[in-house]
Amino acid sequence: MIPPKPRTTEGRGGVLRYALRFRRDLLSALPARLYRAWMAEFRSPLLRSVVCNDPALVKLVLQARPRDFPKSNRLREGLAPLLGQSVFVTNGPLWERQRRIIDPAFEGGRLGHTLPAMWDAALSATHRLAAHAGTEIDVEPETSHAAADVIFRTLFSVPIEDETAAQVFAAFRAHQDAQPIVNLAALVPLPAWVPRWHGRRTRHTAATIRGLISRMVNARAAEIDAGRAPDDLASKIMTTPDPQTGQGFTPDEMVDQVAIFFLAGHETSASALAWALWLLAAAPEWQDRVAAEAREVLQGDRPDLSAVSRLKTARAVFRETMRLYPPVPMMVRETVQPECLRDRNLPRGTQVVLSPWHLHRHERLWDTPDAFDPARWDTENGRACARSAYIPFSAGQRVCPGAGFAMIEGPLMLALICRELRLSRGAVDPVPVARLTVRGRDGIRLRIDRR
Repeated sequence: MIPPKPRTTEGRGGVLRYALRFRRDLLSALPARLYRAWMAEFRSPLLRSVVCNDPALVKLVLQARPRDFPKSNRLREGLAPLLGQSVFVTNGPLWERQRRIIDPAFEGGRLGHTLPAMWDAALSATHRLAAHAGTEIDVEPETSHAAADVIFRTLFSVPIEDETAAQVFAAFRAHQDAQPIVNLAALVPLPAWVPRWHGRRTRHTAATIRGLISRMVNARAAEIDAGRAPDDLASKIMTTPDPQTGQGFTPDEMVDQVAIFFLAGHETSASALAWALWLLAAAPEWQDRVAAEAREVLQGDRPDLSAVSRLKTARAVFRETMRLYPPVPMMVRETVQPECLRDRNLPRGTQVVLSPWHLHRHERLWDTPDAFDPARWDTENGRACARSAYIPFSAGQRVCPGAGFAMIEGPLMLALICRELRLSRGAVDPVPVARLTVRGRDGIRLRIDRR
């Protein structure tokens, strides 16, 4: 089965022309040759950029020499109103300190603590979808609701129905509409002291979100001081000192980190879940296999991690979904010194773009790259590409700390939903576009029925 893919052309254009297209959609703005090329270069008087699809270059940038290719400051400038100095956008010693504090909360041994909250959120999502039985809906708002529920339950031990959590969720949806994928001011090489331009609506929604998060962080700090804080992710992170300095996050620093947890953990999970549900609706034989596996494995009131680990089919479907529709379609790094990549001399400050979207569909790497085939992960080609050309969570020292979390949440959600409900394609298939993450241009429509 060949799922939807945006149309592209072989047309050329300068970086500014591409940037204007990016504000509408990141994927269709780029030329079709990127599905075949190992590297492509884009130049303008203001910016020089290369897109790298060669697995050797990806490994060089992410794993062999990551300090020579830090996160692009231009990316940080576009996201600064919401994320501040969060771990997603920082570099160097500040980033290293942040990861030393954050990583212990996502270690394998602690993931079991989050499973009950994930289970409750998945059951709630299934019940909400069941209320639409017999109708066709846009599933994206439902997956956004479900992913936000997981974040609030695992981070702050409150469901999405909590008043402040609901306000954050509403404000974040408004911010998504206001925030372009490319901030044009970030393309202009201005000195650091010059203010960057952001739309009034972007600044307002970001300030609203940060204010609400600050309220939750301050309330949790008071609970920690009083000795009555729940043992969740927020408590773990806020009570973990940096092993090198002995200092933990300040309240303002914690607001930055919660903002990126919500962006990365909510927005990306919602995108992956929505596409996975559509792919299962379009491939009913795989949907039935996920449902049968769920009925066999997920027995009892609240299965443990060993049961979730046996959801092999649901996991393969979720991996294949993130290959075809990686929630973060592109990552931007920057050269800190002159480099020579594939015999091209690049000056300091060149933007190095790694594109999971193109790498995961590269015609010279994958067998049937545009096909939905969860069984590929058991083939020689699939195993080889999984090692060299599959980076939905990035790779190397900057790999997403929540990758293990996501690979529990996603398959569990799919299994519980398919166990109870039958999904069918809507009247119109979705068209993928990339803004903050890969979404449906006009939503992702499904028909919901009870099994």
